Amino acid sequence: MSDLRRAGRSVADMTADHLAAVPGGPVWRPVPEADRSWLSQQQLPPVGRPLQDLLHDVRDHVLPYPMGNGHPRFFGWVNSPPSPAGVLVAPLAAAMNPSCAGGDHAGVLLERTAVRWLAELVDFPHQPGAGLLTSGASMATVIALATARQWAARQQGRDIRETGLYGHHPLAIYLSAEGHSCLRKAAELLGLGSQYLRTVPVDDSFRMDTSALRRLITADMRAGVRPFFVAASAGTVNTGAVDPLEEVAGIAREHGLWFHIDGAYGALGILAEEAGPVYTGMELADSLALDPHKWLGVPVDCGCVLFRDPAGPRDTFSFIPPYLRDDDADELGWFSEYGPEQTRPFRALRVWATIAHLGRDGIVQLVQRTTTLARTLAAMIEASDDFDLLAPAVTSVIAFRHRPTALGATTTEALNQAIPAAVQHRGRAFLTGTRLSGAAALRACILHPDTTEADLTVLLDEIRTAAKEVTA
Repeated sequence: MSDLRRAGRSVADMTADHLAAVPGGPVWRPVPEADRSWLSQQQLPPVGRPLQDLLHDVRDHVLPYPMGNGHPRFFGWVNSPPSPAGVLVAPLAAAMNPSCAGGDHAGVLLERTAVRWLAELVDFPHQPGAGLLTSGASMATVIALATARQWAARQQGRDIRETGLYGHHPLAIYLSAEGHSCLRKAAELLGLGSQYLRTVPVDDSFRMDTSALRRLITADMRAGVRPFFVAASAGTVNTGAVDPLEEVAGIAREHGLWFHIDGAYGALGILAEEAGPVYTGMELADSLALDPHKWLGVPVDCGCVLFRDPAGPRDTFSFIPPYLRDDDADELGWFSEYGPEQTRPFRALRVWATIAHLGRDGIVQLVQRTTTLARTLAAMIEASDDFDLLAPAVTSVIAFRHRPTALGATTTEALNQAIPAAVQHRGRAFLTGTRLSGAAALRACILHPDTTEADLTVLLDEIRTAAKEVTA
């Protein structure tokens, strides 16, 4: 244990040094060929090596090449910097190394609190047992959709777990054109098929068009296809748009659909002072997916799925083989009865530490600061003569396009496709691209608590400089 103690102290120093150096270094840089070869082409070692030697390798070959999301000028995808509290307790969770499938131990009990805290933060009604931590929103969506599938079968007097989908009427799923791809993956994985995944058009603000949703539902009913599941977004990844949740909830109730909300990135946006009314209706969902490892900054991986009624997921997943039977378990049973994972990591410690360190006030401050910066960036774009704002600033994602006045439409399209990689390689900022209304667009997601208005100026200047390099 003396070797572990010495190495552990080195790890603490390396971690603190790395995090302290991130803001002053490049946001991202390519991995040189020598280190790329070391990282990906190593041979299986015939004998072991001392812990301290391993740390030297990590220092020299791993830490110099981060994804970039720890930097205040990282605006790509939806990847936050790690919360200090989450970083601090991660080794302790690994040291305990429990399986949080169930049983009577700290990991299981703390997960009950972590899930309840997340529900309280986003004002989602919570019954004990009605939620669990997952690897991310993709797995949360699989769990929610599987639960809805079983619920729909029960309404027809069937049990999907017993019969599968054999002989079942087609079940239609409704997702906006801006909805996340994880729902399509979940539908295909669960045998529902993308053939019955209906894409609902969006309005000029990239929110689900509820009139179009009604038309699609009516058309399916006439064709003998059963509408059963509608997924709205509380903060899309492309523009940060929040669908008209209350309207969608009303349509779902009217037609007997399961109402799911993808709040993986944006659910916490409800905490922003000016955004609250936009989220009206989120509390009406049958299931809600949200990712603590996004806006909240819990170190990856950590997602969450919340349910209005815990009976649904338990009916879908509960299976207790004899070797796991626990006659002393409480009435809630094991977490493994509410999802597909049997061995589950101790994610709750990172969630608990992050929330406990920030407190509700600190989380509100984080959300308020980043959404305010997003509106500031939107205003800077609108005030410029070479950028176009493509969607309203609702959460902390801004979608826009660079449009130098001397370039035509075709060249502008190609330029905006090329800008993200050019900016990334320059190393002073990081953003990613997407497509909106069929055209190339840029998007900046602001999640870092230390990002400043000056960083936003650097971002726009870097885009201009990269554009000149590309056109040259």
